[in-house]
Amino acid sequence: MLQTILKYSLLVLAALSFIYPFIWMLSASLSSESSLGELTLLPVDFTWNNYVTVFTKIPLDRAFLNSALVAVLTTGLVLLSGAMVGYALARLDFVGKNIIFYLIIFTMTLPFQITLIPNYITMVKLGWVDTYLALIVPFALNSLSVLLFRQAFQSLPQALIDAARIDGAGELRIIFQVLIPNIFPTVLTITILTFMGLWNEALWPLIVIRDESTMTMPQLVTLFSVGGRAEGQLGVKIAAAVMLAIPIVVLYLFFQKHFIRSMASSGLKD
Repeated sequence: MLQTILKYSLLVLAALSFIYPFIWMLSASLSSESSLGELTLLPVDFTWNNYVTVFTKIPLDRAFLNSALVAVLTTGLVLLSGAMVGYALARLDFVGKNIIFYLIIFTMTLPFQITLIPNYITMVKLGWVDTYLALIVPFALNSLSVLLFRQAFQSLPQALIDAARIDGAGELRIIFQVLIPNIFPTVLTITILTFMGLWNEALWPLIVIRDESTMTMPQLVTLFSVGGRAEGQLGVKIAAAVMLAIPIVVLYLFFQKHFIRSMASSGLKD
């Protein structure tokens, strides 16, 4: 009994340590500027002025649509490309398959900053600067999605694929109509991780996008916070950060059961 109480007490403390900063951020965004120094969980001098100021000074609605468009389209491309490459590496036999797989794994160890300049030069050469293509194409293939799809496809019985081939199904139909429905938690995990990464990406948009009408939400919020439009008002900056975080929180709350199940069962095997 004592062990159980201790275990749950530690879990509660751990949960509070993670959730407290976000609760404080939400509370601070609804408090007056003079009350931000108080670390309370409830707003002090409740006000909506911080959010009104954010929407007044920057086109947050347009930036939200831009971020949603880029995140949804790119996530879709990541699912398509990751599923096809992962299937090829898991179920097809061809020369150099293992080398390609290990190269993909190697790219996961490289920080994005290493490829930043080559990618930017490529965008300039293609004339994609200040376009949605610069935000979508460089992220259309994701090595993590390839890895997770490969492992998920390897966990399925070969008889499932053989039966589909006997029925005359082609490789694409096998992937998207036969195998994908059987690895839904993995698909959902890749979707959430990819969407979160794209939604929060600020560095790359800051480099390739200069037109405000094409800016994403993280980029616009970053420029708003450090570029002077917030006029040094911390509460306004926090309100902008809350607006940026809400979609990700909502997405996770809806799909957390599938996400946790997939992460718990996605062991890696050769």
